[in-house]
Amino acid sequence: MGNIEVITNTDTTEDFFQGVTENNSLSFGSLEDIDVSADGSLLLRCFISFTYAVVCAAGLVGNLFVLVFIRAKQARRKSATNVFVLHLAVTDFQFALTLPFWAADAALDFSWPFGDVMCKLVLSVTVMNMYAGVFFLTAMSVARYRCMVSALKERAGVRSARSSVKLVAAVLWLLATAATAPTSIFSTVNEVAGEKLCLLRFPYGQRWLAVYHLQKLLLAFVIPMAIVSISYLLLLRLVRRRSLKSRAHVTRSVALVVLSFFLCWMPNHAVTLWGVLVKLNAARWNKAYYVAHTYLFPLTVCLAHANSCLNPVIYCLTRREFRRKLRHFFLRD
Repeated sequence: MGNIEVITNTDTTEDFFQGVTENNSLSFGSLEDIDVSADGSLLLRCFISFTYAVVCAAGLVGNLFVLVFIRAKQARRKSATNVFVLHLAVTDFQFALTLPFWAADAALDFSWPFGDVMCKLVLSVTVMNMYAGVFFLTAMSVARYRCMVSALKERAGVRSARSSVKLVAAVLWLLATAATAPTSIFSTVNEVAGEKLCLLRFPYGQRWLAVYHLQKLLLAFVIPMAIVSISYLLLLRLVRRRSLKSRAHVTRSVALVVLSFFLCWMPNHAVTLWGVLVKLNAARWNKAYYVAHTYLFPLTVCLAHANSCLNPVIYCLTRREFRRKLRHFFLRD
């Protein structure tokens, strides 16, 4: 199910859940490497497939529009923020390209029809762009603060700034690739209860899978949100001290992008953390956990994927220049 978890069929889930509740303990047994269980109901699958299709279309169109807009803007004036926004649009665009595969996977009752090679490729691209998007979102927030400080101190340093921004962008892509390595290595198609599933299969079972998800929680949510929060607190303090009311609109787009990221990804990471606690035997597999992963988890995945089409919309619609061009485009004779 995208870069997050895999949903199995209903019969296997019910049998496993009954065995767990009878023993009041967690024992994964033959399902050792399956991350999440969920209901394969037709209504749920249709909703997920439809949501993925809508998010894919909106993400491709929106991010392509942003790429054209930012490239035109970069031709006149380069800035660190615009460079990171450009890379963010690239990651969201690539992320949207993977959604048709996951839509088909959901429509087929989460049975992977594309083979082992495409499982590795699609899952790896999905995860890499998830990490890269978060990294560039974080870098964009830090760049906005540094840009404001540099402007106030009147020391631009355009040439060195450009080279350093390119270097930072390259490093962030390398970090995203490194974080994706476990996915590329251990993703595979496995047959479970007669269904072919594209999932992660670690050689040492659930504890390694728990470590994998802890990595995702830290690198893709906890650490970035901490950095972003600190950057914006410093920025707000700077604006308040200098009474820069006229510059308040500059931070609006970035703040909204960050807020949308938090609201879209936080529910998914919360359910993922619950799953990590279950895998480490720190929490029981009970009815509440089963219901959360059966009905809530697929919805949190859809919400997380929707973030890829929200970013360009928020960024563009909060830019005066973009709104001016958009108004001119629709009102011209």
